[in-house]
Amino acid sequence: MVEIIGNKVVLKAATTEDIDELYFWKYEEKGQAAKKWNGPYIPEEKISKEEYRIQWKQEIFPGIPGSLIIKSGGKAIGYVGSYWVDQNTNWLETGIVIYDKNFWNGGYGTEAYQRWINYLFASTDIHRLGMSTWSGNIRMMKVAERIGMKEEARIRNARIVDGEYFDAIKMGILREEWEGKTNR
Repeated sequence: MVEIIGNKVVLKAATTEDIDELYFWKYEEKGQAAKKWNGPYIPEEKISKEEYRIQWKQEIFPGIPGSLIIKSGGKAIGYVGSYWVDQNTNWLETGIVIYDKNFWNGGYGTEAYQRWINYLFASTDIHRLGMSTWSGNIRMMKVAERIGMKEEARIRNARIVDGEYFDAIKMGILREEWEGKTNR
């Protein structure tokens, strides 16, 4: 079972209780503050708790989970995840969501995302990792930049949030760039 221990967070395989807690944050919590930043331009229908639990069983490679829970102080606060963009070119898209806004702006997301990217490169032969966001999500772009990702594409006025157009942003890091970093 995967468990990555950091200074502020622990990334680990999800238990049913963890998944149920994230289900609450994603679908039932009244404010859904994270949805204002995490893909607010994507319409999302509520799925059942059972369907949500099944999604958590996906692996990107045998024994390598597609997602891990982010915990702090024993509490599930969010998750890191990945999915294939193109298996032929070893390209995964990655992401992070911190649902509990009490853990925003304290370095929790940066640490969790850095450890996730390190884990994916160290545990696989993946060639490139990317992420997608929108130009209004400055914090996510800064987190990606801090861990070594570079802006690779900006699609102008491709996202609508609260009736306003924003750019779609693609960032990424190649294995050789990650291997060249000294602060892994």
